[in-house]
Amino acid sequence: MLHINDIKKYKEKYIELLKVKNFDADILFESIIEKDNQRRNNQQQIDLLLSRANQISKQIGEFYKSAKKSEGDNLKQESLQIKKEAKDIQDKQLVIEQEIRNILLQIPNIPNPSVPKGNSDIDNVVIRQSDIVLKSDDKLKPHWELAKEYNLIDFDLGNKITGSGFPVYTMQGAKLQRALITYFLEKNIAAGYNEYLPPHLVNEESGFGTANLPDKDGQMYHINEDNLYLIPTAEVPVTNFFRDTIVKDFPIKCTAYTPCFRREAGSYGKDVRGLNRLHQFDKVEIVQVQHPDKSYETLDMMVEHVASILDELGLPYRILKLCGGDLSFASSLTFDFEVFSAGQKKWLEVSSVSNFESYQANRLKLRYKENDGKMNLCHTLNGSALALPRIYAALLENNQTIRGIKIPKVLQKYTGFDILL
Repeated sequence: MLHINDIKKYKEKYIELLKVKNFDADILFESIIEKDNQRRNNQQQIDLLLSRANQISKQIGEFYKSAKKSEGDNLKQESLQIKKEAKDIQDKQLVIEQEIRNILLQIPNIPNPSVPKGNSDIDNVVIRQSDIVLKSDDKLKPHWELAKEYNLIDFDLGNKITGSGFPVYTMQGAKLQRALITYFLEKNIAAGYNEYLPPHLVNEESGFGTANLPDKDGQMYHINEDNLYLIPTAEVPVTNFFRDTIVKDFPIKCTAYTPCFRREAGSYGKDVRGLNRLHQFDKVEIVQVQHPDKSYETLDMMVEHVASILDELGLPYRILKLCGGDLSFASSLTFDFEVFSAGQKKWLEVSSVSNFESYQANRLKLRYKENDGKMNLCHTLNGSALALPRIYAALLENNQTIRGIKIPKVLQKYTGFDILL
C-alpha cells in the first residue's frame, strides 16, 4: 500500500510510472489528497475543541472552589457541547479515513523505472538465456504421457478423489518429488536462508499484509466457517512472520516448503494438461526482508541464486523482465524464469523473483529504526526456488531417452536412482 505523503510528494511521477502498469491513478490521487486535506482540517478542529474543553475544565474547578456554582454549571454545559462537537467531527474522521483506505487498496505498487512498457506476457523482455541447446525432436513425448508410461503420476486418481488439478504422485514419482523439495531447501539453506515450516492456512489479516487480499480474493480457497484462507504461496505466512515488527538486523532470509492452493479462476481455455496448471502444487519459497538501500542488489542476488539451481539441474531456461502489463499488483520489479519443455515445444514459467519495495511493509507495519531514531519501512522480496510442477515436467521431457528418463546428478543422492526405467 502506498503512503499518502509519498503520493503528495511524487504525485506526477507516480502517475506516469503507473501508466506503465496500464493504470490511471490521476482521479484516485486527487481524491486521496482532497480527503487527506479534509482529514487534516478536521483534526485541527478537533484539537482546538479539545484544547478549549480542557481549559474550561480547569475553569469549572476554580469556579466550584470559589463557590461560584452557577458560573461552573454554565461552563459545564459549554464543555459538554464542545465535546459533542468534537465527537461528531471524530465520527466523520473515521468515515474519511476508511474512504482513504478503500482508495489506497485500489492502487497498485509503483513500478521500478526500468520496467518495460507492455500489455501482456508477450511483451516481457528476455534478458538472458542458458547455453543449453533446445531439443527439437518431434518424437519426444509430453510429460503426461511419460508420467503414465513410467507410473510416476496418476492424474485420474487425483481427479477421482478430489478433482481436476490435484495429481497423485506414485512410487518413484513421489520419491522424485520429495528429492526436488529436499534439494531446493538444502540449496537455499546453503545460501544463508533459514528454513521454516509455516501453517498452510492464514487469516484475513495475513492475506492483506502481502496484498493477496483483497486483490486476489477470488483466486484463494476460503474456509467460510473460520474465515481462513489456504495459502497460494509460502510467501504469505512467512512474510507475515514479521508483521508489526521493528527489524534490528538486516537481512532476514527465510526459506519454506509448502503445498500451494490456487483456484485458478479464469484459466478456462489455457493449457491445463498434466502439470501445466494445478489447483494444488508444491513449491519452495525464498523471502527476504532488507534495508531499502540494499533491496535491488538483493534482488539481483536472488535471481542469480535461482539461476544456479537451474544450471545444476541442467535444464534450458531463460530469464525475463516482466513488462508493466504483466507485473503483479504488489510488485515493483519482477524477473520470471522459464524452462523449455522439450515434449511440448514451449517455455514454462517456474519462478518469479520480485522486489515489493515498501508496498507490503506498509501494510504489515514492518519497520526499522534509522541511526537518527526515525522509523522507516523495510523492503520485502521473494521468489520461487522453485515451483515444482513445471520443473518436474521439464525434467521428464528433457531427460527422456530410449533407455529411460535420466535423473540429474544433483538429485541422485536423494532419489537413490539415476534413471527411471
